Amino acid sequence: MPVGIITGASKGLGRALAEALAGRGWDLVLDARGEGALKEAATAIGRYGTRVVALPGDVTDARHRTALVAASRSLGGLDLLVSNASALGAEPLVRLAGLPLDGLRRALEVNVTAALGLVQEALPLLRASASGTVIAVSSDAAVEAYETWGGYGASKAALDRLAAVLAVEEPGLRVWAVDPGDMATDLYAAAVPEDDAARPAPDTVVPAFLRLLDERPASGRYAAPTLGAGR
Repeated sequence: MPVGIITGASKGLGRALAEALAGRGWDLVLDARGEGALKEAATAIGRYGTRVVALPGDVTDARHRTALVAASRSLGGLDLLVSNASALGAEPLVRLAGLPLDGLRRALEVNVTAALGLVQEALPLLRASASGTVIAVSSDAAVEAYETWGGYGASKAALDRLAAVLAVEEPGLRVWAVDPGDMATDLYAAAVPEDDAARPAPDTVVPAFLRLLDERPASGRYAAPTLGAGR
């Protein structure tokens, strides 16, 4: 069975992707900071009959990243690493003039530094896989200038650049930065709490990720809405 690590997997896109992969027979290592929500998600995902290891913790903790990769190794290796855990930098979002620098540091630490640290830890297993893949969950804020999204967007732009360079340095892997598009998530609600407009559920985005895994296009940056429209 293929094995994957998904960070930020207790809810939203991470959980929806985990459910879809488990339904395809994947064994999974799941991460999130909230122990209760992660345990509930793992129990629900476990109904598909695959092996699910749930490890609560903070991806900025090097010991936690080591534990995630060790758990993957115990399942037989690692074929897919999904860096989905994210921090906004401020909740709700604020203009750059008022963005707390500690919040910006937190966003960079979670969205960029921890993501790279996990890749570094996982590289030996990914290189050993016949289909080693890294997915960095990006955002349209990485490429578009939206008011109040500067800190978060800067962190996702940096993540995109790391993914692009990793793809050049590790040609044996597939490395995709994926912009999932607009979604109804707790992260968005925390970012812009006054915006109550209807948005697509995270599970509607999952088919775009599955298409990438099925078709395995070249490493690069992809937008989920475009992938969905291509079917």
